[in-house]
Amino acid sequence: MSIDAIEVETGPTPTGTVIWLHGLGADGHDFEPIVPELVRPGERALRFVFPHAPVRPVTLNGGYAMRAWYDIAALERRTAEDEAGIRDSQQTITTLIRRENERGIDTDHIVVAGFSQGGAMALFAGPRYPAKLAGIMGLSCYLPLASRLEADRAAANQATPVFLAHGSQDPVVAPMLGEEARSKLRAAGYAVEWHTYSMPHSVSPQEVADIAAWLRRVL
Repeated sequence: MSIDAIEVETGPTPTGTVIWLHGLGADGHDFEPIVPELVRPGERALRFVFPHAPVRPVTLNGGYAMRAWYDIAALERRTAEDEAGIRDSQQTITTLIRRENERGIDTDHIVVAGFSQGGAMALFAGPRYPAKLAGIMGLSCYLPLASRLEADRAAANQATPVFLAHGSQDPVVAPMLGEEARSKLRAAGYAVEWHTYSMPHSVSPQEVADIAAWLRRVL
């Protein structure tokens, strides 16, 4: 399977990888500019992989075609979710992890991360991955197919650190959805580090600093 992605290496011979999935309608370039803020000069070398989601019609946006990891009808609990699309993108994440394995990066040196819809995919794929990851990070997102977590999750990532963050003024993904993801994951026994910031559906300098500190701990 061919994966279209942007890659940034912070030094020669990376010892860890961050697979970072963008939000709805964005692309792999979206978070590329913050890499220098996440890894200091002279720190351990990491590879950041920013894949591009496929272009598909999105019901929430009137059927307009854009980059999306799966279709979204509405962001509310009562709306049916695109399970086929979610699981298809889960396979993309699996392919990316295995490609890193082939390049010499063990799975326990790989973080699966994302923002918004990409963060939702990280929270879906991470707990279900059959080998231990270094960490799982979801920014301004929610937990998709939450009712399936108990049946689907893999024991390998039960103790994997989880970083969740959300803006308290988020008009796109309601803060309540992020809080529900935190509660659901904690109830299932995951070690969730939770952060809130006074911001809309975006990232803030303090959040970037907190992500950098967390990456230093898990990688």
